Amino acid sequence: MKMANYQYPATIESNGEGGFIASFRDVPEAITEAWDLEELKNNARDALITAIDFYIEDGRVFPPASDLQTGDLAVDLPASVVAKVMLLNTMVKSNVRPADLARKMNIKPQEVTRITDIRHATKIDTIQNAFRALGKDLVLELR
Repeated sequence: MKMANYQYPATIESNGEGGFIASFRDVPEAITEAWDLEELKNNARDALITAIDFYIEDGRVFPPASDLQTGDLAVDLPASVVAKVMLLNTMVKSNVRPADLARKMNIKPQEVTRITDIRHATKIDTIQNAFRALGKDLVLELR
């Protein structure tokens, strides 16, 4: 899974009052509105990040983004969030619970809770160690 898969297409519509509504075909739980497009893009990113929490709570894989279509607004997730989403998706697909990952990493379960918290700042080396514990390599790419 590459970071490019985390640039989400948002459909933009008028809210009927001079503002805009953004919704995501890939993540129907994420919907937001704003009075201008710049604010809408920021709100849309926040809506995606909030939706990630719902997927985590439900133990579901957060979906990759579909291709952009004409008229879509591209909303990208921060690299730190993408790395954690990739980790969480790997855990779900491998049926690895946080307690299991803690044992594999030889750390306390509370530390895994922080590592997997989308809103908590985590060192990239720590995320890389979590992937290694799952038998995966985190690879960064510059374009």
